[in-house]
Amino acid sequence: MINPNGYTYAHEHLHIDLSGFKNNLDCRLDQYQPICAEMRELVSKGVTNIVEVTNRYMGRNPQFLLNLMRDSGINVIASTGYYTDSFYPPMVRESSAQQLAQTMIDEIEIGIDGTELKAGVIAEIGTSEGVITPDEAKVFHAAALAHHATGLSISTHTSFSTMGLQQIALLKQHAVPLDRVVIGHCDLKEQPDLIMKMIDMGVYVQFDTIGKNSYFPDERRVAMLVTLAEHGLLDRVMLSMDITRRSHLKANGGSGFSYLVDSFVPMLLAAGISHDQVEMMLRHNPNKFFKTQGK
Repeated sequence: MINPNGYTYAHEHLHIDLSGFKNNLDCRLDQYQPICAEMRELVSKGVTNIVEVTNRYMGRNPQFLLNLMRDSGINVIASTGYYTDSFYPPMVRESSAQQLAQTMIDEIEIGIDGTELKAGVIAEIGTSEGVITPDEAKVFHAAALAHHATGLSISTHTSFSTMGLQQIALLKQHAVPLDRVVIGHCDLKEQPDLIMKMIDMGVYVQFDTIGKNSYFPDERRVAMLVTLAEHGLLDRVMLSMDITRRSHLKANGGSGFSYLVDSFVPMLLAAGISHDQVEMMLRHNPNKFFKTQGK
């Protein structure tokens, strides 16, 4: 459950392991002490919630998350779901949408991997770059079924800001209310018109790769947010950094989790985004979207 008294990072990873898939040890984020220190720092700066979107087969570790909450004071909203086709084990391919949905429902209602940690969001369910595979479409159907059974919101992964409209169409086809959907990674391409179109359809969008300047520079993220502000659409935007690597941590020379509040927010303010609009994106929108609602 979300703590409404502070800021929320809407799309993060605190324990993730994609190192085998990417053949790179840097992609195993699992260093407890540096991560815990960064969570304490975030809490001191008014960030109370991390939406942790690592799901099955991505290196999720519920006990690690429980320990972080205990030791740092951060509130973690854990996820259930399946990522993208490249990461699916045979079980996903062999299961029906109904069977996959039941695994999500169990993690929401009973707990994750035998722990007391329950999933608070269906995330990050993803699609491949430029395509939605049949198994990805099946996972989206399963996510819709889990939503209808539990009332939890759905947070998606788009590969390099592609297939957002198609994700919306899929979830709409399965009767998911679009105000319970947030489309992820909308900030990796210069596409303000497409983002506005998605918002107009009723979903939320995430600018959630803040600080990843090698993919897309933050100055252009700011410019797109200014455009959305001029159209009065920031009430459908949430912010995050999608930290996934050891090298992203301060202890390892990276910018760290606090970059969003320490550096990116001042960039927004300097560009004319108001303090109230920052509060909207980091506090009010997540409070509304991630609030647990009945089925």
